[in-house]
Amino acid sequence: MFDDFATGLIDVGETELYVRHGGTGSPVLLLHGHPRTHATWHRVAPLLAPYHTVVCPDLRGYGRSGKPPTTPDHAPYSKRAMAADLVALMRSLGHYRFAVAGHDRGAYVAHRLAADHPGAVTRLAVMDGIPIGEALARADARFAAAWWHWFFLGQTARPAERLINADPDAWYGTTAEQMGEEAYEDFRRAVHDPDTVHAMCEDYRAGLTDDRAADDADRAAGRRLTCPTLFLWAARDDMEDLYGDPLAIWRTWAGDVTGHPIDSGHHMAEEAPDELAAALLTFLDGRPSR
Repeated sequence: MFDDFATGLIDVGETELYVRHGGTGSPVLLLHGHPRTHATWHRVAPLLAPYHTVVCPDLRGYGRSGKPPTTPDHAPYSKRAMAADLVALMRSLGHYRFAVAGHDRGAYVAHRLAADHPGAVTRLAVMDGIPIGEALARADARFAAAWWHWFFLGQTARPAERLINADPDAWYGTTAEQMGEEAYEDFRRAVHDPDTVHAMCEDYRAGLTDDRAADDADRAAGRRLTCPTLFLWAARDDMEDLYGDPLAIWRTWAGDVTGHPIDSGHHMAEEAPDELAAALLTFLDGRPSR
């Protein structure tokens, strides 16, 4: 995977992030979702690398990145904390302004990064997620039935970790055929680590508390994203079933929004890498993919 990409563990202040980076040109930061690692991008990153310097980290708590101690308020796993990590990471690599693209949980981190650090983010691409505060405000019985794991992983009365750790392979149900052999092994290494499983649950707990509060504060203050924003969603997932026109939702949060569906299931970086890379390249600088 990631031919000619460098790897490293970089100190970002509160923790260390494991990262792969390579390519040439203006920088773009790619953020994975749950329960993936940076390796989910292994089919997309090489398509972007001829045109952009591509940076693929494991988010804090995920994969081989550090796992700061948890606190009762879950703040160490807030998207605000993760976004601050990423600003420090990019600066350590010499990138003070950069584009960011995030999928699933990584979309929430990317959104918070653009909201909290508008001087750093040149362009924002979000995939398969509306702002987390918006999603929770709109959550109904249909959402709860489809996305019940948000509340299972996020609650603390009967923590999910014990059930997941009893058989991570059965719980996650992911295959090497879908992900690619090396990416699957990276994923499997992560989900068999109880510390990673705990950190991923803390991500969801922060989502129901800190992250929602941050989005609600932005909404109340009328703050909107100022950078060009691209929203992509999987045509064979439930984004349109849940929200109708998701672009209309994003246009209440950002001033310059474009987007379209990708012919894929949820994990589009693995299932439709060529179409996804082409969409990102067009958004980033108008160049076609190879």
